[in-house]
Amino acid sequence: MIAPETIIQAACNFALVVLGIAFFLTVYRVVKGPTLPDRVLSLDMLVGIAIGFIAVIAIRTGYTLYIDIAISLGLVGFLATVAFARFILARGLVAERPLEDGPVLRTEKHKVKGGKKAKAAAAGGKGKSGGPAGAGGGRRK
Repeated sequence: MIAPETIIQAACNFALVVLGIAFFLTVYRVVKGPTLPDRVLSLDMLVGIAIGFIAVIAIRTGYTLYIDIAISLGLVGFLATVAFARFILARGLVAERPLEDGPVLRTEKHKVKGGKKAKAAAAGGKGKSGGPAGAGGGRRK
């Protein structure tokens, strides 16, 4: 019969090998990742792998303080992922706006056909009141 300690040691060794392979594959994705969201996702995965390493070391050594460290690393990793996601979201909104230095005037080919409101909307979206077209347009009281 196999002793329970032997089974635990073999399982820990197997887990360390699998986590090591996952670590190197994830580091490759961080370095090679074609987009910023790929890199953020792989950094989040690295936090999960580090938590796995800490948990295996805690089981192997029997020192339970490592579990507390793994839990705090999980919380910090979650907050970092949320911060990166907000950064990507804010960066995407800025990138969707047209550049101020780019061409904003229409050429003769692209003139808008229609009445005064269509021409005002094409010229800058201003109605009679100086605000956006269709936003009150008349006199204010």
